[in-house]
Amino acid sequence: MNFAFLPGLAVLNPLGRDPDQPFRTGFPEPSFDGHPPLNYHAYAACTDGGFYRTTTLAGQHRNVLLLLRGNLKAARAAFASLKAHGCVVAISFKESGTHQIASQLADARVFDTFCEIAADADLCLSSTPDLVPLYRSVSRKVCYLPTPYPIDEPNWNLSLPLEKRAGIFIGTREFDVPSRNHLLALAGVRKISHPVTVIDKGSAGSKRLLAALRFPAEQLKVLSPMPYFEYAQVLGRHRLVLQLDQSRVPGQVAGDALLCGIPTIGGNGALEREIVPELVSDGQSFDTLLERMRRMLTNDSEYKQVIESMLNRARERVSFSSVRAELSKVLPGVVESGER
Repeated sequence: MNFAFLPGLAVLNPLGRDPDQPFRTGFPEPSFDGHPPLNYHAYAACTDGGFYRTTTLAGQHRNVLLLLRGNLKAARAAFASLKAHGCVVAISFKESGTHQIASQLADARVFDTFCEIAADADLCLSSTPDLVPLYRSVSRKVCYLPTPYPIDEPNWNLSLPLEKRAGIFIGTREFDVPSRNHLLALAGVRKISHPVTVIDKGSAGSKRLLAALRFPAEQLKVLSPMPYFEYAQVLGRHRLVLQLDQSRVPGQVAGDALLCGIPTIGGNGALEREIVPELVSDGQSFDTLLERMRRMLTNDSEYKQVIESMLNRARERVSFSSVRAELSKVLPGVVESGER
């Protein structure tokens, strides 16, 4: 191993908007005003690596996860530079929902560039099981690892006692993305006699749709987007999360709820399938999911049992320690010997 390299995984989003964020100097608190250690930042955070915009900073690390987005020109240039520098380079799509991949790769030139990069990459790291066949079509070095969540970091336990939880948090906020099924989720809880909270960006169209749903004024609370920690505090005051997102995304909403010790019903993201497989939409009707939700709103025994199972699965599959161990198998040297 070249000891000039830093340990830990560098996640590189070439020319992205998120600022550079090293994790070797300390783990952020939930109240940190920068990007939380979630999504692709979490692969870096769980290995004490860093999240970067520039190839120069990412290239300080031996192992780099290069995020693919847009027309892939920046990614191709970064890939060539990192390999010339002697880095081990894994790749992953930054936006991993199936509808997002279909849109990005609809251009044949982008698809050709993806195939070129993936064939030469040291690893194709898929944040969802659904993209594994795509990666395998062009590479034999493929693995699926869900995005990790810091449930084994004591300061990131955001759960409240059961008696301080009430109502339903709607886990989507996009009327204009059909696969999110945001309107269907809201319509499904309109006649359930429990308080409902939704976050809305406040466009003219979304305001009209919310008004057209005709919720009783005292039942529906509409909030504007807010900083992450404030959002997590709002989410944590609810009994459960309902979403009918069918985008097969990595599953951040379910991950946010996990940090609050709250189950998510109805989506089909990778995280939901890992930690609450009995509550996902795959193979279940909307009516079945709504009936399960009604029971969990009032049955403390069933609710606690679901949470216990969810946390046990999460520790095994999506905690920082479990994903760090898996990363060390596919990217040797990514974690220093004896670290953590």
